[in-house]
Amino acid sequence: MTHPPRHEPTSPRDLVGIGIGPCNLSLAALAHPLAELDAVFYEQRPGFDWHPGLLIEGATIQVPFLADLVTLADPTSPWSFLSYLRNRERLFPFYFAERFHIQRAEYDAYCRWVAQQLPGLRFRHQVDAVRWNPERDVFEVDYTQLGTEGEAEALGRTYTRNIVLGIGTAPHVPDALQPLVDAPGVPVLHAAEYLDHRDTVLAAGHVTVVGSGQSGAEVFLDLLRHRPAGRERLHWIGRTEAFAPMEYSKLGLEHFTPDYTRYFHALAEPVRDRLVAAQWQLYKGIDAGTLAAIHDELYRRTLGGGWPDAVLTPGVRVRTAGRIATSTIELHLEHLQQGTRSRLTTNAVVLATGYRERPLGRLLAGLDPYIRRDSSERPRVDEEFRLVLDPSVTGSVYVQNAELHTHGVGAPDLGLAAWRSATILNSLTGKETYPLPTRTAFTSFGLAPAHRVPQARQPERLTPLVEGP
Repeated sequence: MTHPPRHEPTSPRDLVGIGIGPCNLSLAALAHPLAELDAVFYEQRPGFDWHPGLLIEGATIQVPFLADLVTLADPTSPWSFLSYLRNRERLFPFYFAERFHIQRAEYDAYCRWVAQQLPGLRFRHQVDAVRWNPERDVFEVDYTQLGTEGEAEALGRTYTRNIVLGIGTAPHVPDALQPLVDAPGVPVLHAAEYLDHRDTVLAAGHVTVVGSGQSGAEVFLDLLRHRPAGRERLHWIGRTEAFAPMEYSKLGLEHFTPDYTRYFHALAEPVRDRLVAAQWQLYKGIDAGTLAAIHDELYRRTLGGGWPDAVLTPGVRVRTAGRIATSTIELHLEHLQQGTRSRLTTNAVVLATGYRERPLGRLLAGLDPYIRRDSSERPRVDEEFRLVLDPSVTGSVYVQNAELHTHGVGAPDLGLAAWRSATILNSLTGKETYPLPTRTAFTSFGLAPAHRVPQARQPERLTPLVEGP
């Protein structure tokens, strides 16, 4: 460790953020103009990146561009997507493009632009532990400063009154396939690494995509477009009963409003758990445009006669898997409706099997005695996104995209990031730093009214400038 750590202030900070993904980047952007708030954000990666393995050409984010880091809390912020376009002299091209949903690569570039300019971000800083110091009434945050190769260069410690966790999610690999991912040889990889190994996967004789969500659809479409007609040799399987479109009706989307989030949070724990499982199509379905593009590509390949060599089968789970040769994998499949089983040999597997919240246990081990948990041993989270802690802890620990069990399907949604960040900042500052709407949905989700219905505004009476004759 050759370099000293960055100078830390002697007095406690107001806020330390752990992780710099879109959620904490949103918080940092909205915190930036608040001169009274001393905030810093740590991230172990060398710079911002957002699902780099899935920035497939043409793939779009599934929320409108207004769901950027700041606009839905502060449309005047200099860190909005429209400000980014203006800075890049691309406002007029975007205006004429008439795009409501932007490409993933463009969203990633926008976030990078913001991250490169915010002074409170500390990349190559790995947070190792968080503790509560009852004598000083502050949190202690230990970190390691990393070098360009990821090696430890220096140790540091900072003190803070509040913490926000935004460490995001990690790629999930089913237990049956984990040994194949860890072993060398035939490519078996998570979709999060798809672009890094795309050429290898395209060169494989037969490719299987596992997972019937948006990522699986995008990977399958990309493979289909780049395999020769009649020799596609593709399988796409998933556990859901259909390759189902995401719920995208206007009233359906009101499940991603602050109104629904507040309603969901007030429900009993067993009801919340049932709802999250039942609402998968709200956030795990496939964009209808992607499904249409897949069908169009398959149909195009029938124009000369014959059918493409592609098999699409929903309702299938992978029971077990193993290597049967240096270049072959055997998947043991079960059809969930028929109850039948079969085997599939393939030369490459892409696992579009989703993401799981990163466990907080190691990071928050020092706070474990203070954390209050629910009946399933999950941390309880209050309406303002704070972990419920022992009353002796005077500081707050906020969470971002780790509250699906308490706040519902909007937790991972980019469209609620700015509102959640504003809610956290209002809580931190103890005032309405960012005024938030009292009503956001036409739907009333419960029988008891959750808000007062505003009266219709009366048109203003205009006074004539000149009296008539």
